Parts: sequence; C-alpha cells; structure tokens
Amino acid sequence: MPTVKDVIVRKPTEEEVKTCKNWPVWQCQPSTFDWAYTQTETCLLLEGKVTIKDGHYSASFGPGDYVVLPNGLECTWHVSQAVKKHYNFT
Repeated sequence: MPTVKDVIVRKPTEEEVKTCKNWPVWQCQPSTFDWAYTQTETCLLLEGKVTIKDGHYSASFGPGDYVVLPNGLECTWHVSQAVKKHYNFT
C-alpha cells in the first residue's frame, strides 16, 4: 500500500500547466477529512495550503505545486487555507 512518502510534489512544466487548465476545478474550505484513493489523482494547486498525513509521514503543498497522489493511498487531508485546484483521475 502506498504511503505519503510516495506522493510526488513538484513544480509543473509549462506543458503540464497547459494540460491542467483543461481539467475540472475542485474547491474546499479549511477542513480536515480522511480520503482513500481508488485511482491516481494528479492535481495543480491554484490556491490554498494542504498537509496530508498517513499516520507515519506528512507532505505539504500549496499554490503552483503539481501533485501526484497514488492509487491505494489512505490519508488525512488538513486544509489550512481554502483550496482551489485543477484535478484529474486516472
């Protein structure tokens, strides 16, 4: 089973930014919730601040970050600043 250590957080290429702009947008107010991924999610954060934890590890990301969350990951999202992101499931 993947852990938060398997999450990829990096700056996107120009081509990735263009691609992401065609994806749907998801928004969330500050909150904490559990999430289990049944598909791989790729997202580009436009606004906000998030820390995800799996009980052992944590990762944080914010505006401009390109994030890949693997299929099978179970984690808790801590949204400390309202989030707006483009997202795609594969």
